Formats: sequence, C-alpha cells, structure tokens
Amino acid sequence: MKIRSYDIGIADALECELNRQRTGLEMIPSENFVSDAVLEALGSVATNKYSEGYPGKRYYGGCEFIDEIESLAIERAKQIFGAEHVNVQPLSGAPANIAAYEALLEHGDTILGMDLSHGGHLTHGHPVTQSSKIYNFVRYKTNTEGLIDLENLRAMALEHKPKLILVGYSAYSREIDYAGVKKIADEVGALTMADIAHIAGLIAGGQMDNPVPIFDLVTTTTHKTLRGPRGGMIMCKQEFAKAVDKAVFPGLQGGPHENVIAAKAVAFKEALEPSFKEYARQIKANAKILEEEFRNREYKLMFGGTDNHLLLIDVASKGVTGAEAEAALDKAGITVNKNMIPDDPRKPMDPSGIRLGTPALTTRGMKENEMKTIADWIDDAITNHTNETMLSVIRGRVKEFASNFPLYEGLEY
Repeated sequence: MKIRSYDIGIADALECELNRQRTGLEMIPSENFVSDAVLEALGSVATNKYSEGYPGKRYYGGCEFIDEIESLAIERAKQIFGAEHVNVQPLSGAPANIAAYEALLEHGDTILGMDLSHGGHLTHGHPVTQSSKIYNFVRYKTNTEGLIDLENLRAMALEHKPKLILVGYSAYSREIDYAGVKKIADEVGALTMADIAHIAGLIAGGQMDNPVPIFDLVTTTTHKTLRGPRGGMIMCKQEFAKAVDKAVFPGLQGGPHENVIAAKAVAFKEALEPSFKEYARQIKANAKILEEEFRNREYKLMFGGTDNHLLLIDVASKGVTGAEAEAALDKAGITVNKNMIPDDPRKPMDPSGIRLGTPALTTRGMKENEMKTIADWIDDAITNHTNETMLSVIRGRVKEFASNFPLYEGLEY
C-alpha cells in the first residue's frame, strides 16, 4: 500500500519535501542523501521488533535475525574505524555523548570541551544543556588565527585537571592533532573522547585522521558525511566496553530502533566500498573550491579556511546577518544554516555567520566546476538579499541546474 492511498495529507507533505530536495541545493553540512538501499532498510520490518539488550543477550524472544542485523552493523563499524568495541544502539549523536559521559565519569567531574561559538557542539558543555548541570565543563576556544592552540589547551588542562578532554565540533573546519591532545591528557591523567559526528565519513574514506585507535572513546552520528540513517554510535577501547553498553542500555535507552540499525549496517557496507574513498575525496575537493571562491569574493572565512567538508563564513562583514542570508538563500533554492561565529556579538537566532558544506551536493555528483557556479549564486543572493526578483531568478536557475543531478528517481508517495 502506498501512503497516498491511505493518508493523503502525509503523502502530500512527503511529496513536497521530495520535490524540495530534488529541485534545490542542500548545503547544510550535517545533511546528506542516503542511498535507496539505506532508505529501504530504514522502512523495513525490523521496525516491528522489540529487542532490549544486546546480541545473544536479549530480554525478548524472537531476536535471532535481529541479532544478525546488529552484529553485522557492529562488525562493519569495527572494520571501518579499527575499533575494539562498538555500540550501534544510540538513537542519535547527543544521546551517544550523554551515554559516553555516564560511562566514563562520575557526576561533578570536570570535562575540558570546545566552546560552542568556536565550533563545538551543544553537548560539549553549553550552559543550556542538562549535561552541563551534571558535569563541570570548562570550555576552550580557538586562538586569534582561528585554530585550536595545543599550548593553551595544555595550560587549561594543567590548571583545571579535567577527568576528560573532549575534542570534536559542529562548525570547526580544521583537522585535529589527536596525538597531541592524547599527550596532554596523559600528562594530566585525563581520559580522551572525540566526537567525530561531522567527519566520520571523511575518516572512513581515508581523508581525515582517525582518532579511534588513539583515544579512549569516540562518538559519532551515522548520517552527515557517513551517509547513513539518522542515528548514533559509540566506539571505545575494550576496557570501557561494559560501562558503555550499560550506559546506553539500560542506563539511558530501552529498546533499540533495529530498523535504523539495519540501515546503519547497509551504510557501513557502502562505506567499505572503494568508491566511498573517492566520494570522501571529492567532498574535500569541493569544499576547497568553495573556500577559494569565497576568499576571492572577500568573504571572511572562520578558522582561515577548511580541511574538511564545511565552511563557516562571516556574512556580517558584507552587511547581512546570518538569518537574512539564510532566508535569502532559501528563497533562491539553496539551503544553508545561520550560525554563530567565534565570540559572535549577535544572538544565536540572528548571528553573524552562515555554515555550509558539500556532502549532499557531492552525493548528487557535483564537482569542482559546479561549486564555482554555486558560489556565484550564493554571492548574488547575499548581495541582493532584499531583491525578491533577483532571488526568484536565481531560484529558477538552481531548479534547472539541479535537474541535471537526479535524486531518488522513481520514488513517489
């Protein structure tokens, strides 16, 4: 039964969303397009099965095939990242981080994590989160060159004696010296944790450094650059395996979403294919072209540029707020998100910057030449953000352009 034959309201909304994705340019760096196979697994009969516990140790009967699915996901993740232990049950990145803290720490312990406005994540200690009320977060920032300063990090670690040093980001665009961070952690007797949610696919594709063999624990989402379903995962050294599994279930979650885990397993298989390495390489190549194009147009790039899939751009220097730029680009058919820049004087809902990335565009087959065209349109839309006619013209060009890169052919609701 197709959705439309039963629920026309939902079918209409899904059809409109499919059309939006097909006819626009998705540039939010945390979004991507899953394969048909991942989409099929996500909507599979695995959604019907309750399976509290872990493979071979369930609280429910009838889990023999579910165990096969989850075990495949675990083994493939181990192979991709070189992990000693993997838990694929976290429902998303934030729950994975919270479970990680619970596994490694006592309440009140100090965590040295990256400041949100300098590229970190909400769950890395922002005061609005529940975890910031449970643990003592001390937040480090980037230096005047826009980079993580290991000497400053070491000084803060020596001063605050954290139980855990946390690295990872949602808007930072540079590589991290994991070995250097581990050396600092060892000096002060701290554990190490990396949140690689944004760059997991680039690591899987061999385009960025892998912290999994170095750090005590690593969390990630399974969407974004990894191009799987929306979900989370924890990888850790064997000595923390029992604590991690207990923190996830029964500590924070009940029955896992096995349909999502099936889709994770499919995405992990895709990430092990040779073609995924080329995909990851192209993501970075596309981002570097955008960096060059925006620098040539005299935009201020945070952190001095990019080593990964994203750019954080100060648009206030062009006389436009982040919210205005996002709204104008939406009208032009280009989806980005407004974003705080380091020490932003503006508010989070109307910040100075925008964040954009290349994973979804790359999935559709776009390469360097297409990035140059897209950069032109972004600049035109920002420059003419109050000109509805100009934005409409760009929207028409974007729609025609996007039709050359088909998405989910044959899918209908």
